[in-house]
Amino acid sequence: MSTRDPSLLDAIVADGRLLLQLTAFALFFSGCFALFLSIRREFLPHDITFLQMTPQQLCAMADCRVVAFMFHDRVAFGGVLVAIAILYFWLSTMPLGEGAAWAWWTIAISGATGFLSFLSYLGHGYLDTWHGVGSAFLVPIFAAGLFRSRSLVRHAATHHANLVSRRLCGRQRFGHFALLVTGLGMLLAGATILTVGVTRVFVPQDLEFMGLAVADLNAANPRLVPLIAHDRAGFGGGLFSCGSIVAACALFGTPSRSLWQAFACAGVAGFGAAIGVHLVVGYTDLLHLGPAIAGAALFVVGLTFAVPSRSAMPTQTGSSLTTRSSGPA
Repeated sequence: MSTRDPSLLDAIVADGRLLLQLTAFALFFSGCFALFLSIRREFLPHDITFLQMTPQQLCAMADCRVVAFMFHDRVAFGGVLVAIAILYFWLSTMPLGEGAAWAWWTIAISGATGFLSFLSYLGHGYLDTWHGVGSAFLVPIFAAGLFRSRSLVRHAATHHANLVSRRLCGRQRFGHFALLVTGLGMLLAGATILTVGVTRVFVPQDLEFMGLAVADLNAANPRLVPLIAHDRAGFGGGLFSCGSIVAACALFGTPSRSLWQAFACAGVAGFGAAIGVHLVVGYTDLLHLGPAIAGAALFVVGLTFAVPSRSAMPTQTGSSLTTRSSGPA
């Protein structure tokens, strides 16, 4: 029987997971770059070109609180991109590699949501050219990865995704339930922030922190609010996408050390950036920051109770994945 001789491209893209991991790496790099620029208080060149203002002129507004507000959104956005990337790495490496359909659908739905949220940025008339070029580059890679990796699901043994709650008991069930609620809360928060970003842009606490009204911002520069709206909508879309991943992993992900580590790293990146930047810039209004703190607390509780016991951790035996368990199979 003759065997197929794959081309170099076929060998590289293989089952598509490498393309999905390349997408995850691009998101990870983008998130780290956003954090790096925000820490240095630097704007992108096209931001300055659009505003037609220097960073010094921006910082002169309201004792630099407008700049602090803008960077607080960008740090939160960078953190959520890093969190998504970490969870994508786990999804594409572990459950998708085993042919889990839920992992494929989680990547597909969350990715489509994240990329489509780019369209919301256009509502206020600002097109982030770097973001646009990056999305145009990543979408074909992401789509090709989904197309190629679909074969993993088709060729896997027929099985239905089982809710984790049916396979767990005691503390682990409670832990995964807490993580599920956290993910659903992120979905709600992301949808709310995205809606605010494309409509009012600000909540009262935002304007109180800056000490300015929307009319003051428009009088200073009519292009300032559209740029801020872009940042808000971007963070909202990213948070919604990340929430869908967290909820799906909590529902369907088999408890394992790697899943717990992926959750922990993603939580540190996402919640750490979102809450930490508020403390750094002094935006500590509890009505505004309270939901993030509550979400982080619930997430920590979930992680604490969801730690997999050693007797239930997956272990590699030969070429198949088995599970050590002291109870009946």
